[in-house]
Amino acid sequence: METRLAENIRAFRKQRGLTQEQLAEVLGVTVGAVHKWEKKLSVPELGLITEMADFFDISVDVLLGYEMKDNSLKATLGRLAGYLNAEAPEGPAEAEKALKRFPNSFEIVYMCAVTFMVFGGKNHDEAMLNRAIEQLERSLLLMPQNTDRKISEIGIYAYIATAMIMTGRGEEAAELMKEHNKEGIYNDQIGMTLSLFCGKPEEAQPFLSEALLNALSTINQTVIGKAFAFSQCGDQDSAENLLRWGLNMLDGIRRPDTPGYLDQACSCLNTLLARVCLKKGLEGEAREALALACEQAGRFDAQPNYDARSFRYIAGAESFSLHILLGRTARESIAYIVRLIGDEALINLWKELTHEE
Repeated sequence: METRLAENIRAFRKQRGLTQEQLAEVLGVTVGAVHKWEKKLSVPELGLITEMADFFDISVDVLLGYEMKDNSLKATLGRLAGYLNAEAPEGPAEAEKALKRFPNSFEIVYMCAVTFMVFGGKNHDEAMLNRAIEQLERSLLLMPQNTDRKISEIGIYAYIATAMIMTGRGEEAAELMKEHNKEGIYNDQIGMTLSLFCGKPEEAQPFLSEALLNALSTINQTVIGKAFAFSQCGDQDSAENLLRWGLNMLDGIRRPDTPGYLDQACSCLNTLLARVCLKKGLEGEAREALALACEQAGRFDAQPNYDARSFRYIAGAESFSLHILLGRTARESIAYIVRLIGDEALINLWKELTHEE
């Protein structure tokens, strides 16, 4: 408990126009005692505190400078978040107090679990990490209370697995994630855990391969969406740079001389690049990008290959295949994108290059 007793003794003494010697005489103590109180070198006994409060005609609370802490659930959550954001050392102790006060609140239990996780991980404190696991598992039981869409069982299990890994329980963590690996959500974490912490690279390969494919698909769609958003907002330079980065990324994972999904994906990016170049007045570069998109689509349509093994770095991916669902062929997919964008200059360039109406 923090108080302002030292400051208040000095302030109320001066308010009464008293010297330290005069206050000491009133209370029957030495001048040195008053001096130590005001310098925070010692604290007066309870009887003297009440006597001073009576002498200054104030309450003991006012003399102490003590303010009642707001211990409501909302205020407690706010304090815990503040300790966590600042990584304040008192965070774990305050979390323990909060758990005693609100043991059945999902918000409190989850926040305390994250607090133990962060401080335990940074300090390599196994006991605190185990405390985090304990509270994370409890938060799963309290999930019906959760109203925060950003918090889900997926994230909680990932936290538990991470804490297990940090306490040397890598194989247990991998098994936990496998058990809850709906739609491959933990593939990357399972693969990394098996490879890095369990010494099982062969077992890790299929998980990592599928994770890599999913990541590429996510990045490709994100690049398309964000580049188009940049372009719509008038930032053509950012749109162009992002699209060229996306094309370089896809090119880096393509198997040489093996037509496949990446030809379709690159043809889509080049179509968008053509549109951006037209917006920048770079007609030659726009024509080059759209012609390359047509060439890539034609190469795929001549020898369709949906097998994920057309990618580099993919092992154990025999069962994986990828598809772009914008048309029956790669060329139809480009035509669909051109019509969807609705840019007259791009439509005219498409017609010119393909002789299509």
